[in-house]
Amino acid sequence: MKLNKVHHIAIITRNYEASKEFYTEILGLEILQEVYRKERDSFKLDLALNGQYIVELFSFPNPPERPSRPEAAGLRHLAFETPEIQETYSFLISKNLQPEDIRIDEFTGKKFFFIADPDDLPIEFYEA
Repeated sequence: MKLNKVHHIAIITRNYEASKEFYTEILGLEILQEVYRKERDSFKLDLALNGQYIVELFSFPNPPERPSRPEAAGLRHLAFETPEIQETYSFLISKNLQPEDIRIDEFTGKKFFFIADPDDLPIEFYEA
């Protein structure tokens, strides 16, 4: 078996408009396509980073809750690499988000921190 790369990550939102704004206006992901699937009462938003398709954002009526802390079983978090960790941190504060303190990875010596998206999904920013 040969795998080339991660194709995309799918996220189901509780508040589609808030999540759409977060991923496009704050994180700056590009909208590739947005469709409404009437039979499922669901929006599907395809998003890209630097031209690479990476995230599918979905809305569904009344999705069940899921534990979201980084140490919960299942998907731990979504991580983005950034060459400017302090600038990224300051930008997110300016958008009224509350990032955790910047920490140092004990194995790589790189800086990183977490925020939560509108559904409390942990989002990590990791120093390039």
